[in-house]
Amino acid sequence: MSGTSIALGIFLLYWFLISFLDRKGILKKYNISTFGPFPILMIRTTKGLKLLDILARPKRYWRVFANIGILMMFAGMAAMFLVIMISDLALYTSFLNNTVPAPGKYNAPRNILLIPGLNEFIPFTWGVIALIVTLVVHEFSHAILCRVEGIRVKSMGILFALVPIGGFAEPDDEQLFGKKEDVKTELPLTATIEEIQEWEQKEGEKKLKEETNEGIDVPKPKETKPEPEVVATRTQRSRILAAGVMANFCVAFVALLLFFGPVLGAIAPLSDAMIVGINESSPAQLAGLQKDMVITQIDDTNVTTGIDLLSYLEKVEPGDTLRIHASKDSVVSVYNLKVPSSPEKCFSGVPVGGIVEGSPAEAAGIKTGMTMLRINDTRMRSIASFISVMEGTKANQTIEVEMLPSANYTGVLTENGTAIFDIQLAPNPSDGESGFLGVIYGNKGVLECKMLGISIWMPQAKFYLEALKQIPSLLDKPVGWIILFGLPIYGFAGEGFRGFSGTIAQFYHPVGWAEPLGVGIFWIANSLLWIGWLNFYVGLFNCLPAVPLDGGHVFRDFSYSLVYRFTRNEAVSEKVSNTITGSLSMLIMFSFLFMIFGPFIGQWI
Repeated sequence: MSGTSIALGIFLLYWFLISFLDRKGILKKYNISTFGPFPILMIRTTKGLKLLDILARPKRYWRVFANIGILMMFAGMAAMFLVIMISDLALYTSFLNNTVPAPGKYNAPRNILLIPGLNEFIPFTWGVIALIVTLVVHEFSHAILCRVEGIRVKSMGILFALVPIGGFAEPDDEQLFGKKEDVKTELPLTATIEEIQEWEQKEGEKKLKEETNEGIDVPKPKETKPEPEVVATRTQRSRILAAGVMANFCVAFVALLLFFGPVLGAIAPLSDAMIVGINESSPAQLAGLQKDMVITQIDDTNVTTGIDLLSYLEKVEPGDTLRIHASKDSVVSVYNLKVPSSPEKCFSGVPVGGIVEGSPAEAAGIKTGMTMLRINDTRMRSIASFISVMEGTKANQTIEVEMLPSANYTGVLTENGTAIFDIQLAPNPSDGESGFLGVIYGNKGVLECKMLGISIWMPQAKFYLEALKQIPSLLDKPVGWIILFGLPIYGFAGEGFRGFSGTIAQFYHPVGWAEPLGVGIFWIANSLLWIGWLNFYVGLFNCLPAVPLDGGHVFRDFSYSLVYRFTRNEAVSEKVSNTITGSLSMLIMFSFLFMIFGPFIGQWI
């Protein structure tokens, strides 16, 4: 039975059990309710409400905290609204230019929702941890400010959907948003005969009771002084609603400060030489080396990049025995490998990730999947060496390019199994003077070592780590915030950064204060990254001026206050503020729908 079948079976069993308990009234008996199609359980309790009163004692501090939150909310409101409008404009322009992007994972409906396991960009474990922290911080900040402003909190509890997914605090809605007008119930126009008879019977009983009580001196109940009705003012309500967003921003700031500071400082590159392929019956396979191992040392020489490995292997002699140190899952083992009597050469180079249409590279027959080994007399040891060579070329210059062909290449090969291309460069479109080859290089180097029978991946872990550390220094510019906001989704080159887990964690190890923690430092780093990112994202999303989001309610209250200053008419101010907020809510909703379904519509037109 597959994992998907098991998960579906558990889900259906959960759904059936919750539906059965809800119909029997058992959930209601224990103050548990459900919402959503999943469904999600709201398990309520009144325990812990006294703790809210204790936490709310420094009222002056909390009001300052919430007032800053209001300013932050309006800043986030403007930023998010601007992002949505720019995205819509870009998509609309693509319709006019017939360049609508194809539907993909970046605009898939499942990835709009921040639900771990459903959203393919959010890893389940770290996503659940971050989501719980985000919801608890957001909801309990609302609750604390309710008590600061004298608004009753009816209950607190947890949200449960197979596993706990967050917490909530339930304020008194009538005190927070005002008492709703009573709606007089009358007999519906489409009532059945039975409903009419039942209504007439109740009306008759009511009239008989009134006639029976006529003339009878019924003692009046003892008058009691009614409790004053508590309703939050618009300023108090704005503080309460802004507190959740402010709390999310504060948690995001602390989490990301720790992540980009002491945590990243305690992580260092291990090696840039990972085994991604092993040939059958090769010396590497016979020695016990495995895929996804990272080579850290060969004999007494440390290996930090695939080039270090290549340079060392150029000096070995047939029949030599090599001691290769390789790490997997943070465990380093030593493997003895014997060099064959007729060793084949190792190849290092830059992979070809794409070819520009109509370019000299396309005309020469270079294909995606090949690897550049040499241009003229310069070995292509890295992307930097390729860029350096091309910057020194001139338009119409002829260069010699040696390529490691792909498996299905049918052209002429040299004795070493490589292909040689003599190519005349075109003028570079950017300046018209330097040479243009038309090769889109891959973002990672490669090393093909037939001597050992292995393929080595060189991801440039050191440069990637340095790029992560540089993000805080870019936050004084819009590009820095864009990188931070899209880090888990786009990363630096469209690959997305989901933390130090899986393959990427193999290239790093803890140093300094984190060395005793071992792989525990990666747990800390991943938790902080996702807690920071999700709190930042949820805080910004809640700033949007759309009801029922917090930003929508705050925007409506401030719109009311602004309109009232000019009209001095409560009814007009209420109507105008509701109309403006409702219109913005619909605009934002349709904007999201346009971004989701626009690419699909573009494929049909």
